[in-house]
Amino acid sequence: MTIQKIVLGFSVISCLLACDNAKKKSKVEKKEHKNILFILADDYGYNDLSYRNNTFYETPNIDQIAKEGTVFNDGYAACQVCSPSRASILTGTFPARHGITDWIGARSGEKWREKKRFSKLLPAEYEHSLKKEFITLPEALKEEGYTTFFAGKWHLGEKGSWPEDHGFDINVGGYDAGGPKGGYYAPFKNPNLENHEDGENLSMRLANETVSFMKQNKDKQFYAYLSFYAVHGAIETTQEKWAKYRKKAIDNGIEETAYRMGKFLPIRQTQDNPIYAGLVETMDDAVGVVLKGLKDLGLDENTIVVFTSDNGGVSAGDSFSTSNLPLRGGKGYQYEGGIREPYFVKVPWIKNQIKETNVPVSGVDFYPTLLDLVGAKLKPNEHQDGVSLKPVLEGKEIANRPLVWHYPHYGNQGGEPSSIIRLGDWKLIHYYEDGRNELFNLVTDTEEQYEVSKEHPEVVTTLNKQLFDYLNSVNANFPEQDPIYDAQKEKIHLEKIATKKLQSLEKQRLQFLKEDFKPNADWWGSKQTKD
Repeated sequence: MTIQKIVLGFSVISCLLACDNAKKKSKVEKKEHKNILFILADDYGYNDLSYRNNTFYETPNIDQIAKEGTVFNDGYAACQVCSPSRASILTGTFPARHGITDWIGARSGEKWREKKRFSKLLPAEYEHSLKKEFITLPEALKEEGYTTFFAGKWHLGEKGSWPEDHGFDINVGGYDAGGPKGGYYAPFKNPNLENHEDGENLSMRLANETVSFMKQNKDKQFYAYLSFYAVHGAIETTQEKWAKYRKKAIDNGIEETAYRMGKFLPIRQTQDNPIYAGLVETMDDAVGVVLKGLKDLGLDENTIVVFTSDNGGVSAGDSFSTSNLPLRGGKGYQYEGGIREPYFVKVPWIKNQIKETNVPVSGVDFYPTLLDLVGAKLKPNEHQDGVSLKPVLEGKEIANRPLVWHYPHYGNQGGEPSSIIRLGDWKLIHYYEDGRNELFNLVTDTEEQYEVSKEHPEVVTTLNKQLFDYLNSVNANFPEQDPIYDAQKEKIHLEKIATKKLQSLEKQRLQFLKEDFKPNADWWGSKQTKD
């Protein structure tokens, strides 16, 4: 072998080694970018996914996040309705502290009488936009060099209090409204979402916008916040998905009745709504598009993925879409069906990340947790009610602490003005109409069927004091007695609901399941392209 060939051989080997080292270095540098993909569903219940309940809904992509990450079995939204929960995710504080205690736009005080519910109380006043004084999670991440992106539902104030006013560099589709005003198919009637093609699906559009953002920023640190309008009412789906779930409902067996009367409204007891099921599957399809985009871009190994919801599934009020059984109640309710949510966190760089935990956690914990996971400095003066869950993800313990909910309103779904505290196994609910307390042991009675306050008066006293010590410390607002309350008028109103309303809901449910069902013309011929 000649000297020239030997030299050439060494040169080739050196070049190959250099290229390999460059690739490894590039990969290491790429992994130093710890990105965040936060997926928030709207009105999506604890049991509305096939991971927990595979009898009706189909959600393989959301299930995948659960399987690859940590499932928080006792994961909670910070409120039983949307705006307060969303503000809590961004601020790391409970609603009583940030002041948005009801969905923005709900009537309060004497204006509540306009609803003609003839209630005992006048709901408390509340903040109607997210205060600028809070340093939000996206603002904290921007301080760390993150590019921030928001797509979808905002519902935290009018113009001047939109995503771009609270730390998001890009806002696609976020504005005042709490629901998809133009429906789930274009034209969207959204001032911050340009219409492309009539019939385009809203969830898929938001997913594609998120993938586009990630592609454009794949060499930067980013925080992508995908906030679906789905599965908020009014519910819509395609003919194909409706037919698919109509068949599943029939194969499962159609119950003769689907509702039972709660205190103020009928509450759905069955999962057999083919329109809602199709809407759920489309949202899951959209989640799949984003997860595939993340992988195709080579970002799946250095991106945290979070999936959660802002409150429970709608079993009463709105579109009466689903049942949260065996959890009691649903959106708007003080029971577990109103506040316990899908709560999944995947962190690729944590070795031996635990698969599931029963540690009670809240939406307020995302702020400090995400900062901690990406190596950013915590802001305890901001996320005052949240704690980092990084130790939990690593299989370690965190201190037991109380979780607090404050909803001094009636709302649209039949829940009662109340405040809640959970500490360990115990959950105390305080009702403002009559001042009573309910106590449940959530370890032995997740379904909240056995009220045990009389058996454990010392627990009631302790938790009640902790609850109101907190509420008073943050200057929480409370409802007031309505001086013109008429018990007879309320009784007549509730009798109509228990007869006419309940009967119309049962009739509507069966109508959705008829072979010749015809929906609104603006969504039956819709398109659901994935590209």
